[in-house]
Amino acid sequence: MTDRLEAQFAFLNEADRLKSVLRATTLCDASRPENSGEHSWHLALYALVLADQAGPGVNIDRVIRMLLLHDLVEIDVGDVPIHSQNGTAHGSAETQAAEARAAERIFGLLPGDLRDDLRALWEEFEAAETPDAVFAKSLDRVQPVMQNLACGGGTWATYDVTFDQLESRVGVKIARGAPRLWDWVRCKVRPWFG
Repeated sequence: MTDRLEAQFAFLNEADRLKSVLRATTLCDASRPENSGEHSWHLALYALVLADQAGPGVNIDRVIRMLLLHDLVEIDVGDVPIHSQNGTAHGSAETQAAEARAAERIFGLLPGDLRDDLRALWEEFEAAETPDAVFAKSLDRVQPVMQNLACGGGTWATYDVTFDQLESRVGVKIARGAPRLWDWVRCKVRPWFG
């Protein structure tokens, strides 16, 4: 019991470092950059509130679990904005390899059963093949869009994002997991780009 608790708290203490990872996206009021811990919490809330946008067979409890875990690798890798360098760094083989190493280290702090279960959820999110992961990924894409809208453009202005880039890098993933949500968001976003 003592060894198990030591391992669980070692993981939880390490996860606290996610609060120090700053993202490119600002808070809705544009007062400061959001941190990755706040982002993960906000996404879990998105899943809870927008559960009615999920497709058939989506288990919102699993989606929330994925969203709470999905960015833990940023403790080691940092935030890689989707629109940076025309999107080439985000999702690159180098970034994916660094994230896999980070997942090995961070989830490796846990007792074996938890390590395997939580790492499997993280991998499922990354693969985005199951209905739960596809919906979780769509929420991960829509949240920064809504924050950029709320703060007058945010990272779209910073990275000179065009509407076509937004649609191809973000919109397709939102539409895949929450098509009605993307239809609504797209109507909100389009006017911003003129």
